[in-house]
Amino acid sequence: MSGHIHIVGGGLAGLSAAVELAGVGEHVSLYEAGPACGGRARSYEDRHLGCRIDNGNHLLLSGNRAVNRYLGLIGAQDTLTGPSRPVFPFMDLGDRARWTLDLSRGKIPLWVLSRRRRVPGMRLGELRSLMRLMEADPDVVVSECLQPGALSSRLLEPFAISVLNTMPDVGSAALLGAVVRESLAQGGRHCLPRFPREGLSESFVDPALSHLALMKAEVHTGVRISAVEVEDGHVTMLRATGQEIPVGPGDAVIMATPAPVASSLLDGRVPGFSAPDEFEAIVNAHFALPYAPVATGALAQARFIGLVGGISEWVFIKGHILSVTVSAANRYAACDTDALARTIWGEVRAALDPALTVALPVEMPPMRIVREKRATFAATPAQDRLRPGTRTMLPNLMLAGDWTETGLPATIEGALRSGVAAARATRQRHGG
Repeated sequence: MSGHIHIVGGGLAGLSAAVELAGVGEHVSLYEAGPACGGRARSYEDRHLGCRIDNGNHLLLSGNRAVNRYLGLIGAQDTLTGPSRPVFPFMDLGDRARWTLDLSRGKIPLWVLSRRRRVPGMRLGELRSLMRLMEADPDVVVSECLQPGALSSRLLEPFAISVLNTMPDVGSAALLGAVVRESLAQGGRHCLPRFPREGLSESFVDPALSHLALMKAEVHTGVRISAVEVEDGHVTMLRATGQEIPVGPGDAVIMATPAPVASSLLDGRVPGFSAPDEFEAIVNAHFALPYAPVATGALAQARFIGLVGGISEWVFIKGHILSVTVSAANRYAACDTDALARTIWGEVRAALDPALTVALPVEMPPMRIVREKRATFAATPAQDRLRPGTRTMLPNLMLAGDWTETGLPATIEGALRSGVAAARATRQRHGG
């Protein structure tokens, strides 16, 4: 197409769409309301801690094909790191048991035959839970698919909470099953843990902005789109504070904002529009040590550990920063921040001390608690039905975002796929 493509939202969905379109020579303008792009996957300088931190923790997998494609396009393939083997250290805070899930590289799950490589206490018959998840109907919740036992309590339930950011008794089994099909069911080669070597912005945002600049795309930060004008079944104008952005007959718009923003702009203007309207929080706790702890064993390989039976779910060692993720955090909304931080610090010490050359200090170091109240849509069957497709009833308006109908929960992989889908649909509708 030869028109102008306006992308509203500078998160990963918007950046993904912009990279796709600018790469094939389209005239692209991206508008981000905040001072920086990246949305819920970016880095920033924290004055209290005196260092740069990520606004969230994201554990990626080697089989995330949209992630690999995106990083390849922006020249950032080498910015992710992780263990050379599909290993996942765990600890149960209840009985202090420790183990490492050590997956087989191929599709044949030989790891389940080794007591040393599988979840302790699990029975082979419990693997039927995985088949039930992958075959689940859209109205089934995760807990209905899980057989009682160690595999469920020590792996599948924590996995569900992390992936869906929703509790298993209400979370969509079909969405979790989709992730299982693309990860565990594909074998360990697709399950190598991956995370940014430096930070989220250094991997996903800064290289994308540099790439877009080379492609002559325009990126405008601090521009909040406040209204979308529709006439004769087409978007004709984007209104921002102090300016009007005309959308001509050959132009197109990709709405890549979070779901609540898209709803405020499009509900009542776009026939048939719907979007999730219930959300779950994520809490991230960052602790700044005066030194970088030295890990041993599986923790040294992975640089993270999963926790079961407490508040904390994942602990990442990032230099001298220890970052903790707490998913499905609506349940902790009423907790005092300092009390929550002290509890988390106690769990971090219990998890890491046995695997460090020097124990962590008893006294809690400087910390930062980051609460993202609307981190993701609540991944329930009812909310999943509200997710819209990429195309809308308006020929020149497409949707992108991890809340759209990607077939996956709200993840980086889903956000990037939605951007690709929106870019392709835009070009197809306009003859590209």
